[in-house]
Amino acid sequence: MNPASDRAEAGRGVAYGLAAYGIWGCFPLFFSLFEGIPSWEVLIHRIIWCCVFLVLLVGLLGRWQPVVDALAQPARLGRVFACALLIGANWAIFIYAVETRQVFQSSLGYFMTPLVNVALGILVLKERMAKLQAWAVGLAAGAIALQLLLLGQLPWIALLLALTFGTYGLLRKQVPLDGLSGLFVETLLLLPVGLLALAWLVGSGGSHFLDNAWQSSLLVASGVVTALPLMLFAGATRRLRLATVGFLMYINPTMQFLTALLIFGETLTGVQVASFGLIWIALALYSWSAWQQRNR
Repeated sequence: MNPASDRAEAGRGVAYGLAAYGIWGCFPLFFSLFEGIPSWEVLIHRIIWCCVFLVLLVGLLGRWQPVVDALAQPARLGRVFACALLIGANWAIFIYAVETRQVFQSSLGYFMTPLVNVALGILVLKERMAKLQAWAVGLAAGAIALQLLLLGQLPWIALLLALTFGTYGLLRKQVPLDGLSGLFVETLLLLPVGLLALAWLVGSGGSHFLDNAWQSSLLVASGVVTALPLMLFAGATRRLRLATVGFLMYINPTMQFLTALLIFGETLTGVQVASFGLIWIALALYSWSAWQQRNR
């Protein structure tokens, strides 16, 4: 192995990871531009234009064979379709959170995702939980219980974002497709629903597409900005240790938290501060436990 080459690859991996999580962290700012367009209509265009962009990209890179192989075995597409539904639901909930200015909740959801992954590993894969990880999951549950007891409501946006993305990750690991091919097949499975919904919108006169150049450009761009960070993330994971990727993962919800606080001016109550505090402590315990396991 060439140490200089390894360092260069790791440097590229960090750059890809920073770019991916930086773009994801800016998503609240981007999707806040869709003023006056319902979140579900944004979702329809996000699916359609993401699929169109990926068709061009897969063709440009000559990566059709994994896609053809996957589509040639319909009986094995069940998990891929489940992944498609989960990622579509995650996109829809996030767009709704931005539209209704509940970005603190989306930030909390993405902070909770690694802890949900741990819990799913225990419940579904029967993995063993380290003591610190058990404390981390317990603190996350306490943060949710705190909001339920003191505010009288569940942070459902945060919970659904964490559950949909965590479950998506669990199923995605069981699908023998690389990141680019997998995302293309997922959006391809959602495409018929997206096209039917768009046709209904146009027919009923409710479509905002082509109303003006700015809105139309944004709707098309939503597909590109959906696919781009996923491709960068795939490049990062191929070049970096899992611990490094795990550390970079916190960039996205941190940027969302600061966007909600400093740009959108969302109100942060004392109960929410306490909830975030519990989640951050839980993530510190989880990260320390993961680091110890890696060293062992």
